[in-house]
Order: sequence, then structure tokens, then C-alpha cells
Amino acid sequence: MVYAPPIMSKIWFAVVTTVLLACCRPETARSEQQQWLAAWACAPQLTEQRNLPPQPGLSSNTLRQIVRTTVAGKSLRARFSNAFGDAPLTIASAHAAMSVGHGDIDVSTDKPIEFGHSPSITIAPGTDVVSDPFDFDLPQRTLVAVTIHFGAVGAAVTGHPGSRMTSYLTAGDAVIAPNAQGAATTQHWYILTGLDAMAPEPAGAIVAFGDSITDGRGSTTDGNDRWPDELANRLTNGAAARISVINAGIGGNAVVTGGLGPTALSRFDRDVLAPPGVRWLILFEGVNDIGSSASTNVSAKLISAYQTMLAKARSHKIRVYGATITPFGASFYDSPRHEQARQSVNYWIRNSGAFDAVIDFDSVARDPNSPSKLEPAYDTGDHLHMNPAGYRALADSIDLHLFAP
Repeated sequence: MVYAPPIMSKIWFAVVTTVLLACCRPETARSEQQQWLAAWACAPQLTEQRNLPPQPGLSSNTLRQIVRTTVAGKSLRARFSNAFGDAPLTIASAHAAMSVGHGDIDVSTDKPIEFGHSPSITIAPGTDVVSDPFDFDLPQRTLVAVTIHFGAVGAAVTGHPGSRMTSYLTAGDAVIAPNAQGAATTQHWYILTGLDAMAPEPAGAIVAFGDSITDGRGSTTDGNDRWPDELANRLTNGAAARISVINAGIGGNAVVTGGLGPTALSRFDRDVLAPPGVRWLILFEGVNDIGSSASTNVSAKLISAYQTMLAKARSHKIRVYGATITPFGASFYDSPRHEQARQSVNYWIRNSGAFDAVIDFDSVARDPNSPSKLEPAYDTGDHLHMNPAGYRALADSIDLHLFAP
């Protein structure tokens, strides 16, 4: 036992009390309750030959990519992937800044991105990297430019072809250039796969997991009017402002077999379970399995796959909402067998009780006079994909109470 004289005891008590009170003040406690949250992400795949970067290519050149984040934060980190690469890939330097349009940046916001306190990193094929955290004043729902000066890049490139955003490719080192004057343009993302924000709790991410209808086929290039974008636009007030929406759609993707990119089953862990802060999943995929199948049991295979994904999500305490498959009558997928499979899958989604809730996109998108077809006002003309009005209708139909803390 340590003895302290009476006067010293009083001083000691006062100091300890002050420290304890300071530690327990609400504002201090709140400042410590922070978490990494996926603020933007895309689903990577091996870039097909027709979607590879234009000249002058990535090696030794600079790529500026624009992404739309959906939550605010004061600290960021970036994720890069060489998952489908066939050789080591070198990032010589990378920067992040606020985009002001047309490849231009607000230079006052420009911040270098580092990796273990180094400006450069070489990413082995088949691997991903996460940058060091860096201070960045990120507003809610804003455009961020991530600019990468590459070293050597192999022939096989990891990317996301369906960006619906313009990227800018410049010869040489232009990583801190204020504009993209003279750059080649392309509507694809490469190598960059995510931005995470340090966000105050409670916070969480919604993953929209799907195919080209989620990826935004038929939406406006640089318009950010896919249905996940429109959902994010509704999450503006109170606790909802701390919810991000991640678009994990891949055009032409299939759930079980075939399609473009890795199947939903094979990419589920990376695209749904791996991003930080995921709390909700909207599962909206299956039309490509149905439309490309000659099998009579495609609906059973889809249901089995959904059950596998449901079990994985719940093991990570993620709530799963099943979205019904939208109509494709008169499209290149249309046939009596395919429509029967769609109806069977939708019946199971609506009535099985397997999901935490059902989001009935089918009922929103269908023509009331011909329910196997899209509402004409939402149809891009291929009778499968929707226009911005259709995507807005899907987003507006989602009950925001599903994302209560």
C-alpha cells in the first residue's frame, strides 16, 4: 500500500478525477467511435480485349479516374487491385483530389497517396493493396479524382469496364496536373477498386449486388443515375447520411455459370464480405442465368446459389434483401421457358421467407398491361435494360426503414 500525505491525496484525487471526467465526456467518446467504411467501390474483373486502355496505354503513363463517393469523412484510404493481372504492376505515384469536371481537379485539395510511407508500390499478380490513410475533407456525395502514374503494367489488366464515368489517360507523369488537357478518354476504370472513409459510428454500407441492370446499362455517362446512385441520393438526413451505397454490379454477370466476369458465387467474398462496414446486401441478380440457359432447372440452381450467399452474408451479420428479377419480354432473352423460370424464382424470393425483406423491383418495372414486359416509359429499347427514369423508380420503391441502425 502506498501512503500519500493528506494534502497530496487531495491533489492526486483532483488530478485523477479530472482525467476520468475528460475521458468520459460525450464529445471525447464520440470522437473515438470511428470506423472504416467503404465510401466507393467497384467489382473488378479481367478486362476484356475490347475494353483495354486506349493508347498510350497504362505503362509509364498517367490515368485519372473519377468516382462518386456517398458518405462524408475526414480521412481516406484507397484500394488497388492486380487480382487478374499476369505480371507485377507498379504504381510509381498516386494522388487524390476533388474533381471539378472534365478531368480537372481542385489543386488545393490534392493529397499524395502512400504505401507504407512510400509513394510507390509494386503489386504482385493475384493480389490487392490498401494505401496508408491520408487526411482528406470528403463531403457527402461528391466526385473524387484518383490519379495514378504507373510504372510497368502487364498485358492482363484488372478493371471494371462498366464505369459509366470518363477516365483520362495522359502520356508520361501528369499525376499532379491540374487538368487533363490532351488526354485520351475512356469509359472504364482500371486498377482502382475502392475508397474507404473513416466515418463516425453508427455507420454502414449497402452493397447492391447484381448484373448490368445494377451496373447501370442505359444510364447517363458521367450522370451517376444508376439505381444505386439514386438510392444514395435519398440517404441524406440524420443517421441515413452515414450510410454508403456500393455498386457491385458487373455487366453480363451470371450467378452460377457463364456470363462476364467472375460469377456472383465466386466473387461474393471479395465484393460483398471484404469491403469495410457492410451491413446490408440487396441481392438482385439472375436474369443472365435464366436468359442464357437451355436447362429446365435453372431456377433451382439460382435458388440454391441464393441460399449459399444468404448463409455467407448472415455469418457476417449482414442483412439480406432479395430483389425480384425484372421483366424481359420481347428482349433477346424472351421465351416461354425463360419467363416461367423468372416467375418461379420471383415466387420463391417473395414467399420463401429466406430474406430479411423483399424489394419487389418486378412490380415496379413491369408494364401493368403486359406484365412480362418492361413499362415502356422505362425501356431503353432492348426490353431488358432501363433508362434513368426506370432506375429512379427502382430506387424510389425501396423502403428506407430497411436501413435503420
